[in-house]
Parts: sequence; structure tokens; C-alpha cells
Amino acid sequence: MKLVIVVTHLLGTGHLSRALTLGRAFASAGHEVTVASGGMPAPQLDAQGVGLVQLPPLRSDGTDFARLLDDRGFLADSTLHEARRNQLTACIRAIQPDAVMTELFPFGRRSLSQEFLAALDTVRNLPRRPLVVSSIRDILAPPSKPAKAERADEIIAEHYHAVLVHSDPSATPLELSWPVSDRLEPRLRYTGYVAPPYARPDPDGPGQGEIIVSAGGGAVGTPIFQVALDAAEATPEMRWRLLVGGNDAMDRISALASKGFPPNAFIEPARPDFRALLGRAAASVSMCGYNTAIDILQAGTPAVFVPFDDGQEVEQGLRARALAALPAVQVVRTSELTAHAIASAVRSVAREGPRETGDFAFDGAARSVSILQELLEK
Repeated sequence: MKLVIVVTHLLGTGHLSRALTLGRAFASAGHEVTVASGGMPAPQLDAQGVGLVQLPPLRSDGTDFARLLDDRGFLADSTLHEARRNQLTACIRAIQPDAVMTELFPFGRRSLSQEFLAALDTVRNLPRRPLVVSSIRDILAPPSKPAKAERADEIIAEHYHAVLVHSDPSATPLELSWPVSDRLEPRLRYTGYVAPPYARPDPDGPGQGEIIVSAGGGAVGTPIFQVALDAAEATPEMRWRLLVGGNDAMDRISALASKGFPPNAFIEPARPDFRALLGRAAASVSMCGYNTAIDILQAGTPAVFVPFDDGQEVEQGLRARALAALPAVQVVRTSELTAHAIASAVRSVAREGPRETGDFAFDGAARSVSILQELLEK
């Protein structure tokens, strides 16, 4: 199978990370995979075995996803959008794929609708029409108007064979965040959560008994790090490790360190062994993005979630509330983010100890491969 995955991450790198995890699973199964990425380059992510095509990059203006900026920080103009459409459609025509996967669209990325629709029109006009699927996470941004959900249903009906929902419906069914119509429901295929295979970490490695603080790869997590340093000072019996991600990690680390921090805390760039650190940690403090939440569920780490809710973002809050029903999980809203709140929540979840991983399905990448193979056979 020749597969093209179309993805554009606009704020963090979670969408691209998940697309690459899927791509690696298809590549491991012997398929030829190309990921067409329209967000900012993220060389730190693992693209092993996957062909990566970088479109002229875009990012959102903070949490304003309708206002798109180029890699220099200028407002994206029609010339840039045309260049992206032309490169994407040319890529599809050159590869002649057997299957095309669009990440999030048409349930999101409405500001890039013309680009995605141009790709879908190109797919439909190929000599041999490929299988077309949408790939979505467990929680979506709920539509602000019924017309947006209706338009997504129309696009799915016209262009798509299936929608892969990367979730375990026993924990986070799509209905939590999106109106599932009678028209949409037959196309849904739950895959389980998409995550790399989890290996139980060596107990003698770093991170044993620590509080691991992470906040993605953007500046939006800075308040969490600042409060975590104060919480560390209030909990001298605990050792705190702050992992700062992103291309500007060293600058942000310098800014945090310039104000000083207690001896039981230290700051370093995000590490490739993050998942192993979680497995040895006493507790985690993080936002509640898809990838981080799944890493924590797999590891069974006691967790304090501080869901990102700037602007009109509700995705992480919905996910956090769903997971708060689990043992050793607490949620601190950003409006309540204080050193006392974090220290108290960390002490509470750490006392509960590691959580059983339960019956959650974490083989979503492998299951996605099987689903596409089954659909192609049909």
C-alpha cells in the first residue's frame, strides 16, 4: 500500500507526532508512507521509515487558529496558500497513492479548507481512486454552530470511506465532544489510542521517585513551570524535574533559572526517554494533550493535569474531566493554578501510588493499519 498522510500542526506538535506514529506503524508493516506536513518543521520528532514532505510552513497566531502566520511571523497571504495547495496536489499526483489520510480535517482545520478540498478533488480525479479516511483524536473542539458539524458530515459523505477515531470508546467516546449524526456513525472506526509500544522502564534509571513536570513544546506551558518551581520549594521532601520542550527550550530554561530555584528542583530540555521517566516517577504534572495523556495512561503514573484552556480551547478540559474519574488523577484548572494547589494535588496523587493501566486499548496505530487493509480488500 502507498499511503499519504496530510497533516498540519498549528500550535504544538501533537498532531504531527501522532501522524508520524501512524506512519511508522504502516512502514513497519511493509507499506510505503509519505507524510505531507504543513506545520512548522519539527526535526526532533521520529520520522524513521517515513517519507516527509514539508509544505511551506504555517503556524497559528497563538490560539487564534483563523489567523495563520508564515515561518517569519507574517500573516500568510494568498501566494503562500497557493504554493501549499500546488505542492500538496503535485505530491499526491506523483505518488498515486492507494490510500490518503487527512489528519483532523474535516472536523477541524477549517481555515485550511481550500487546501484540503483541493487535495480531495485531486484524489478523486486520479486514474485509480484511492481509499480516503480521516484520522481524529479522542476529543475534538466542539462545533460552535450546528452548520459546522453538518458541513463536516457533507464532506465525509462526498469524499471519505471511513473516519478513524483514535480513542477507546469506553473512556472517551466521540460523543463527548462532537455530535455524531446518523449519517456519520456508520463511518466511524475506533482504533484504540495511538501510542508507541510501551516497554516497562528499568527501575534503576533516572527519574525514580521524582515529580516530572512537562508542558509540551510551546511557551503556553511557561506558567506551569513557574508555579512548579514554587511548589518544589513548598515540598522539600520531593525531587522535581522540569522538562522544557520546543526549539527555544534553552532560552526559556535560562529565563526560568534566572529567578533561582530550590535545590530539590532542576530544569533541562525535553528528553527522548520521557516515557521511561514517567514510568519511574512518583507523579506527573502536565497539560492534558492527547499524546501526553496517553503516555501517562500507559505508564500508570499518578497525574496532575492542568488542561490548556486559553482562548476558546476546550479539548484538554474535556479530556481531563473524563480521565479524572480514574484513580490517582487530579485536575487543576489554570484559573486555580497556584503553588499550593499543585503541591497539594501532587502529594495526594503520589500517596495513591501507581495506577493500573486497566483494559484501555493502546494499539491504535497497529489497528489503524489493519482497518485500512480491510477496507482496501473490500
